[in-house]
Amino acid sequence: MIEIKDLLSKFNDLLLSGGLRKDTVRTVISETIGIEIKSEDIEIKNGTVKLNIKPIYKNEIFIKQEIILSKLSEILGKKSPQNIR
Repeated sequence: MIEIKDLLSKFNDLLLSGGLRKDTVRTVISETIGIEIKSEDIEIKNGTVKLNIKPIYKNEIFIKQEIILSKLSEILGKKSPQNIR
């Protein structure tokens, strides 16, 4: 018999699969650095966040990459990205 927590974890995976993960990344970067990024400028693939933004903003994000990734890990859990490019 399937337990309710197993069903809920499947729904959680579905919710975190697209826009919610992008919005979470966008929010964490905004809170940490103060840079607003559009959702269409963020791509998450194979545990890597790829940003299509100006290089000066990317440098600031790379400087604080560990802080951003740790906050994402707290929020998203095991589905959090492991790298930012």
